[in-house]
Amino acid sequence: MTDTLPADAPHRYDVLIIGSGLAGLATALHLPTDWRIAIVTKRSIADGSSGWAQGGIAAVLAEDDSFAQHIEDTMVAGAGLCDPEATRFTVEHAPEAIAWLRAMGTPFTVEGDDLHLTREGGHSHRRIVHAADATGAAVQQTLIERVRAARHIDVFETHALVDLILSDRHAAQPQRPRRVLGAYVLDEVTDRVEVFAAPHTVLCTGGAGKVYLYTSNPDTATGDGIAAAWRAGCRVANMEFIQFHPTCLYHPKAKSFLISEAVRGEGGILKLPAHLGSRRFMPDHDPRAELAPRDIVARAIDFEMKKHGIPCVYLDISHQSPAFLREHFPNILKRCAELGIDITREPIPVVPAAHYTCGGVVTDLRGRTDLPGLYCVGEASYTGLHGANRLASNSLLECLVFARAAVQDMTAQLRTTPPLIRPWDDSRVIDADEQVVIAHNWDELRRFMWDYVGIVRTDKRLERAAHRIALLQGEIQEFYARFHVSRDLLELRNLVQVADLIVRSAQQRKESRGLHYSRDYPHTLPHAKPTILTPSPR
Repeated sequence: MTDTLPADAPHRYDVLIIGSGLAGLATALHLPTDWRIAIVTKRSIADGSSGWAQGGIAAVLAEDDSFAQHIEDTMVAGAGLCDPEATRFTVEHAPEAIAWLRAMGTPFTVEGDDLHLTREGGHSHRRIVHAADATGAAVQQTLIERVRAARHIDVFETHALVDLILSDRHAAQPQRPRRVLGAYVLDEVTDRVEVFAAPHTVLCTGGAGKVYLYTSNPDTATGDGIAAAWRAGCRVANMEFIQFHPTCLYHPKAKSFLISEAVRGEGGILKLPAHLGSRRFMPDHDPRAELAPRDIVARAIDFEMKKHGIPCVYLDISHQSPAFLREHFPNILKRCAELGIDITREPIPVVPAAHYTCGGVVTDLRGRTDLPGLYCVGEASYTGLHGANRLASNSLLECLVFARAAVQDMTAQLRTTPPLIRPWDDSRVIDADEQVVIAHNWDELRRFMWDYVGIVRTDKRLERAAHRIALLQGEIQEFYARFHVSRDLLELRNLVQVADLIVRSAQQRKESRGLHYSRDYPHTLPHAKPTILTPSPR
């Protein structure tokens, strides 16, 4: 794949960043200003999960807190599966990450001269730095403005990742890993697949919540980076651990609206509906009640819904004053009010929803994957930090810490010129004439993943899911080979690949741990081990 092209044919950069969430923006802004950087994003630069994050960023900043306690809270939430080295590395670099965001101009909520710190489920101390109840949006907007003003950073919107580009195998060393040279990218405006060449490529594509019928994620969360890295030859790990956020707003007109973890942190109580006595139920499931880790709260809600045959439960924060709610949860208050729910007087209807992908592409502490030239930062990665369950507000932190670490690794290397790559060949494909096939398969996938690979799993359900995934993979591969690519087809191809990885990982785990709960294996094994999948050599 190294044929010479006319010099102006490909996009050639020092670093190619795929994804425009916090991981991608932070990576770009940490890089030297004399490097040429491309950010490729399949919708607008503001789309993605980072901007939806309400809670905040965890960091030890209070005098009565410590790194050791933050590490312990993370390890407990991760059900013994967090990598100790990655956890310590992330926690110890948290304060400087917050300092960097403040230097960028992020408008965090303050109390006097100090940052206001809130508390969330699983945390033993108040250590959540936030911007009211829209931290992700505040951080995202701040960094977008910085990126827009940076002359060395080019942003390509409506550009969807097709696949990573690999070097040819080394004839003398066939087992040597192939290097990533960049990516093929679909420009949706011109409907052409373009070449982006760079000695360093960084996957910042986020998670895969859209593989499920109900999710708190935006439509962009289709596992693109995870699937592309797997196809290229990277290992993935712990894909069975999908975090279901316990409290997504239940309303026919409220698509994917999240009720922040911080609502429970500030005293919100989960209750059954009025016809069942509005009874508080979390103390029946865990002594930490509403402040238990997310997996426990999500399973408790799922249990109560199935036990009583109810469509949702209720989260009540109405005992707090209207002034308190306006100050701490203005966006939640506003959105609920738009739907006729006055949270100062009545509880909020909520259901669990797929929220965070704890597994992903295996990386080291510098964000490096198995393939030279390829890094992965953020939700698409598996650093070992999250273990079997992500501790609240550690995710934005992970983006910041590993973005900087990846940049330090890139800049420590000898700077090289972007490679020359031959263009995408679609001379033998035709335009698709049956878009209904894509729509039908997308809907089928998300429904059976919700039914068979959701909060509670069994061997039989996983077998059924695996059978359907195999059928879909055959159909989609045939479609991909014959027809001109579209974003819908690319996303479906990636979602089916991610679904396969989730099911295969879940089938390998013969226990219940963290976010993975199996009725066939309800007990937890004495020794925790990550689930690592290795693709066939390419």
